[in-house]
Amino acid sequence: MSVRLPSRLDPPGAPTSLWRHPDFLKLWAGQSVSLFGSLLTQFALPLLAALMLGAGAGQMALLAAAEVAPGLLLGFVAGVWVDRLRRRPLLIAADIGRALALASIPLAAVLGALRIEQLYVVAVLVSICTVFFDVAYPSFLPSLLRREELVEGNSKLAASESLAEVSGWSIAGVLVQVAGAPLAILVDAATFVASAVSLVSIRTKEAPPTAAPEAREKMAREVAQGLRFVAADPVRRALAAAGAVDTLFGNALGALITLYLVRDLHLEPVVIGVIYAVGGVSALAGTFLVPWLARRWPVGRMLLVGMLVYDLGALTVPLASGPAALAVAILIVGQSLDAAYTIYSVTRLSHFQRTTPDRMQGRLHATLRVVEGCATVVGLALGGILGQTLGVRATLFIVCAGKLLGPVLLACSPVRRLRDSDVKGGSM
Repeated sequence: MSVRLPSRLDPPGAPTSLWRHPDFLKLWAGQSVSLFGSLLTQFALPLLAALMLGAGAGQMALLAAAEVAPGLLLGFVAGVWVDRLRRRPLLIAADIGRALALASIPLAAVLGALRIEQLYVVAVLVSICTVFFDVAYPSFLPSLLRREELVEGNSKLAASESLAEVSGWSIAGVLVQVAGAPLAILVDAATFVASAVSLVSIRTKEAPPTAAPEAREKMAREVAQGLRFVAADPVRRALAAAGAVDTLFGNALGALITLYLVRDLHLEPVVIGVIYAVGGVSALAGTFLVPWLARRWPVGRMLLVGMLVYDLGALTVPLASGPAALAVAILIVGQSLDAAYTIYSVTRLSHFQRTTPDRMQGRLHATLRVVEGCATVVGLALGGILGQTLGVRATLFIVCAGKLLGPVLLACSPVRRLRDSDVKGGSM
């Protein structure tokens, strides 16, 4: 693993600041732009399918499934290759691939040839690139930062995600309503190009893979090692299980929420964007709370309380009803609890990064991604089937109650007693 030398501006023995780390700043800037663009597509793509192409509940669920299916097929393979290869070239290639795939949507719209089938294909291609990016990215960060800097680095990256959520949802609502969803997706394609440029400009030399080519085992055996690494430890096992449960029911909710907001509550895209932006403000506040809480709370409490508060906030979605102003107010209350998810997710990721050997980083993150990918597909199918049989609102009540099983699993596991000083420290 490459180790960054302290800046000459830092006094001896003083903790370094990531504001003085030029390569991290490049990475941070590129990802901030890319995260903003991704939210545009996340907002615009289901609206494009629902409003422009007249997609129903089943087609919406299928579109969402197309975004995660490659993760089930390629997740373990991605983990092995991320541990075998340098990670930065994989990140650059993934960004370029996503930019090209997304750019085909506005082109087809201009030519009058856009169909729901193309959205499925683009979703699959983008998902393939995202599988490799999402496994390589958290695996690459520990080679760029010292382990004691990871909480600060993950908090800053989470802050960018939150800022992107604030501006992205709001701008997406206006952009979709004024210029149309295809233009919003074109902007996202451009942001992936910007991300690739930022990665190319990083000067820190990435350490070569730990195992030489001749020492590598068969891929199936390396995949099995990753599975055993997660399953053998009770803390990792509990975090993976709770994350899978939360992901399953969260995606069942996600498959239907756009239909619910647009067709049941009759909210305009601009209003939906503002509601989501409130969640971004709350999540941003969470990034400042993480380092502060990490110095005061045990890690187990941060994980358990963070997931519990966030999942309780999800119940506001089906509870939103009545006059539009009242429904919006209830949804805003739920979005204001998004800080809890930031606290949970940053703490969880930092714990995994700091307690995992570099040679296992790729397979750890790939295993978690595949487990949660399987849960995602089940959740999307559950949301689509129940939405069509029981109705959207009744299904939302069921899946929001199901999300509470995640914190129950954490409370019944060694996670609630976890006191890992490795994830403490750092500042924004």
